[in-house]
Amino acid sequence: MKELLDRNNIPQHIAIIMDGNGRWAQKKGAMRVFGHRNALTAVRESIEMATELGVKHLTLYAFSTENWARPQDEINALMEILVNSIIKEVPSMMENNITLSSIGDIASLPKGAQEKLQEAYETTKNNTGLTVYLALSYSGRWELQQAMKNIAKKVVDGQLDIENISQAEIAANLNTKNIPDPELLIRTSGELRISNFLLWQLAYSELYFTEVLWPDFRKEHLVEAILDYQKRERRFGKTGAQIKSKG
Repeated sequence: MKELLDRNNIPQHIAIIMDGNGRWAQKKGAMRVFGHRNALTAVRESIEMATELGVKHLTLYAFSTENWARPQDEINALMEILVNSIIKEVPSMMENNITLSSIGDIASLPKGAQEKLQEAYETTKNNTGLTVYLALSYSGRWELQQAMKNIAKKVVDGQLDIENISQAEIAANLNTKNIPDPELLIRTSGELRISNFLLWQLAYSELYFTEVLWPDFRKEHLVEAILDYQKRERRFGKTGAQIKSKG
């Protein structure tokens, strides 16, 4: 299937809502944490294929602000998996020229997780290939709330005229201010919603939903999503004729 891809039309930013870990585990008669642990293969394969195809940015929705309401033992297990996987994957990231970064309220994470994330940032920051962003303690509404607070403070301090609050100004105050908007959003597990993820940035993204549960997601599934993306005509409010005339 990979040979069917148009290498001149690979999305430069792909975002993934990694959903279905708990249901995958329950189908196997196991605890939810079993699904989280087995999801690491899906993360690794997605990163490997994105790197191979020349994708520049990959954002993975790893832990939402709403996830803090889950049972404490599940949260503790998730944080342990996060720290251990970061430690384990950094050498591979260095070997494959991958940068690790994150978006979200990182200060709300346990101190140990923050420290390992910071170490990984520093170790990989000079790599020039794919950048992987972990969305941790993140939600789109939280991000917009923080942006509005920042903009309001600029207005109050006289640094910004209210008439100059443009879309570009809002984007410049988001966590993703240095990242292009995703061309493609993938959500696994058959759910058909974006769940408070990148609400501003997904305005013109192509949405792809698959029944595959996240622990079963593999390279070929990412290729399938990109092939589907390549069949679509992205018009951004214009007509198909206008787009074709520019091509």
